[in-house]
Amino acid sequence: MKSPVSQQFTVAALLLLTFATGLVDAVSVLVLGHVFVANMTGNVIFLGFWFVPHSGVDLLAAVVAFVSFITGAVIGGRLVRHLGPAERRWVTVALSVEVLLLTVLAALAGSGVLRYHDDTKLILIAGLAVAFGIQNATARQFGIQELSTTVLTQTIVGIGFDSRLAGGSGQREKLRYTVVLTMCAGAVLGATLTLHVVAPVIGLAAAVVATAALIFLFAPAEPGSG
Repeated sequence: MKSPVSQQFTVAALLLLTFATGLVDAVSVLVLGHVFVANMTGNVIFLGFWFVPHSGVDLLAAVVAFVSFITGAVIGGRLVRHLGPAERRWVTVALSVEVLLLTVLAALAGSGVLRYHDDTKLILIAGLAVAFGIQNATARQFGIQELSTTVLTQTIVGIGFDSRLAGGSGQREKLRYTVVLTMCAGAVLGATLTLHVVAPVIGLAAAVVATAALIFLFAPAEPGSG
């Protein structure tokens, strides 16, 4: 699917979404009990631990995150199919839903309605996973393999496979390193902030996603794209 904005602005917006992933997965892993809400690969492995007694993993949290992420991806898919032809409207609505979810969750966590160390954290985990399921379903429509915004495996494979060391040309190397460093930076900031606060980190992620949504809404399209 064609992005409603130029390639340069598309990459910038997707990098912001990648940064938000680092922020929120830092919260989920470090505060909510070693569970991922954006990167589902880790949760699939955790689900495998289901069959190992006393593995020490919060399996219920992993199940909730996994199912909720799929739910978010379904919502994202519905939005694509209903609004996809109007690209700016579609991507803005999808990211606005994510921003709304993150903002509500930040408010509920900050006010103490949702807590981090009892069963109400499952609501927080579910909501965050839905939000990032929507984000992933949205980002993948632009076909930039390095920028799924939630998973880096293929990006890292590309760094090695296309490197000059492997006999490649090093094509897209700068973008790939930028993506990895962006998510890492989000995780570093998220982990640092969670030493002092939690809900504001989720609120910050909402602000970052909102910035990406504004880019898709107002940035210029690719010259000559119609």
